[in-house]
Amino acid sequence: MRAAFPDPVRPEDPAAVRAARRNRTRRLIFAGAVGVGVRLVVIVAEFAAYLFCGADVLLVDAVASLADVAASLALLAAVKYAERPPDDDHPFGHGRFEPLAGLQLGVLIVLLGAALGGRAVWDAAREDVALNLPLWAAAVPLAAAVLLEITGRVVKNVGRREHSSALIAEAYHYRIDAGTSLIAAVGLAAAATAPAWGGLIDRGGAALLATLMIALGSAAVWENLHQLVDGVPDDARFELVREAAAAVEGVLEVEKVRIQHAGPDAHVDIDVEVNPHETVCEAHRTAQHVRAAVQSAWPSVREVVVHVEPYYEGDH
Repeated sequence: MRAAFPDPVRPEDPAAVRAARRNRTRRLIFAGAVGVGVRLVVIVAEFAAYLFCGADVLLVDAVASLADVAASLALLAAVKYAERPPDDDHPFGHGRFEPLAGLQLGVLIVLLGAALGGRAVWDAAREDVALNLPLWAAAVPLAAAVLLEITGRVVKNVGRREHSSALIAEAYHYRIDAGTSLIAAVGLAAAATAPAWGGLIDRGGAALLATLMIALGSAAVWENLHQLVDGVPDDARFELVREAAAAVEGVLEVEKVRIQHAGPDAHVDIDVEVNPHETVCEAHRTAQHVRAAVQSAWPSVREVVVHVEPYYEGDH
């Protein structure tokens, strides 16, 4: 007589897993919304100061902030879309839309930096090196640097409290933006105190900021491309999966772990070793518990493929 097929094993609290995925999206949207608000204030102030005194470094810093706003808005849309569950056309989910948006925006930042840097070099070569700039102009990017640094610290604290690597990464992005604004403030202060070389100092500062834009954009391109081509995630993810699987009753050894991670989605392929004398039904039940344990420990995991192998002592 055939045994009845066992009921599927679910994560300990499926509702908590779904809630964790929703909370991840909310945290990312919160961080993006904060960034948009802060950067819009910076953009308005720096554009107004540029129109008043004509300092190129203010224009470059404002355009860089404008690119960050565009990046935040596009990523917010991508994050929301990437949360959608798998369907017939996308059986592995929509998680890759998130790094795809990040890749395109990284390319945009590189192109903007190249265009603004070329403009600054061209102006420096053909225009007078003298430029009279008011000292107060330096206060605008200096205030922006302080505001961005405060925002970055707040977001970093939230990211640590919620164990969100995405929020922590966004916090470092704020710190980098604060650094570029600080460079702009120093350049404007130097230009204001040395008007005979003010134009050269201003355009040199603009070229430096443009170079930083190219470097940051290139880093964003590489980071998102790494996910799109199935680059290996950090070791902490592998350790988390191994610990969750090893804690399951009946698992005697965790042999191999392979992870694909893109945006909010992760897919795990894992080999576990069990008692070679277990029945197929018992081994199947152990595999189901492994899948549930991994998804409970890491809610971003949509699919866990478990390969069951016999355990023999000394065979490692």
